Amino acid sequence: DVQLVESGGDSVQAGGSLRLSCVASGDTIGRYCMGWFRQIPDEEREGVAAIDPDGGTAYAAAVKGRFTISQDAARTTLYLQMSGLTTEDSAMYYCASAITRIPVRTLLILPSAMDDWGKGTQVTV
Repeated sequence: DVQLVESGGDSVQAGGSLRLSCVASGDTIGRYCMGWFRQIPDEEREGVAAIDPDGGTAYAAAVKGRFTISQDAARTTLYLQMSGLTTEDSAMYYCASAITRIPVRTLLILPSAMDDWGKGTQVTV
């Protein structure tokens, strides 16, 4: 298992930018599929962006072109660079990991396939 801790959430004005970070411990994340998910109260958790061990990425339609998922070279930290933020992006953002062959574009709509989760970081626009 890998332990995940998110940070970087904040209150920002519409049109602003934020970078979320997710630090992993217990293992490096290079062999994992990693994803960012978000959730607002009384709604289902939804996939935002995901990356596989080969660097392949997938994005939800609502964020494509505005958000970028990446990892550091040491494969210990996952990032989500967010720009052009709107009120629709307000949510608790979670980092998650999985060792899986499921394509990352499918993981975005299948959060139940993720194995480990962080506690989340709040983004308010």
